[in-house]
Amino acid sequence: MRRLLSFLILVFVLFLMIIAFKYGGENYFPIIITLAVFGIVIISYVYFEKSYMGTKEIVLIGGISAFAAASRIVFVAIPNVKPVTFIVALSGLVFGSFEGFLVGSTTAFISNIFFGQGPWTPWQMFSWGLVGYISGIIGRKDKKLSVEVFAVICFLYGFMFDWIMDLWHVLGFIRPINIKTVFLAYLSGITFDVMHAVGNFIFCIVFYEKFYKILLRFKKRMKVTYLKEGEKT
Repeated sequence: MRRLLSFLILVFVLFLMIIAFKYGGENYFPIIITLAVFGIVIISYVYFEKSYMGTKEIVLIGGISAFAAASRIVFVAIPNVKPVTFIVALSGLVFGSFEGFLVGSTTAFISNIFFGQGPWTPWQMFSWGLVGYISGIIGRKDKKLSVEVFAVICFLYGFMFDWIMDLWHVLGFIRPINIKTVFLAYLSGITFDVMHAVGNFIFCIVFYEKFYKILLRFKKRMKVTYLKEGEKT
């Protein structure tokens, strides 16, 4: 089912890219790209709705998302320094790509109830979802990463998230779109990008060991072994 989901997302994105290059211009290209991002998020939640996740998994994803959203609100006074990226990345590392994506995207939606919803919301949902998804790929072997390695990864996530959001800014507000205007748009936000990356690094150094143990304990408690009728435990 997950392979089918990945295939559908790929086909959908390719279809929109073809339309964008054939019919798009400065006026329509941003809309088409935004639809692609929004479509990826929607398809992921459709799969979530059709999946066989139990109530424990659903409650856990909701709980972590709510906690991450609350942490974003608590640090509202510090520009672009939030523990959200670290929490989402760690969730993906421990629970897997799909769960990480759901935590990231749900966190963005929940927290924006406080910060305000808008055309940026699907982009934030996709960006934080991508953080969780990539972390899930990194954690496939169930091998715990050292705090130094994961801190560097979270540092890089800060730039990845902000540069995707900068792309939304460029597509939505920068005219004309060329190398110079795109470069200046990205350069204008470099201070906030660095603050996000450094904040992720610090949160990871301070909280990685404790949070990892907590999430790993929840993961072990959710494991269920099914026995055939007549087998002994």
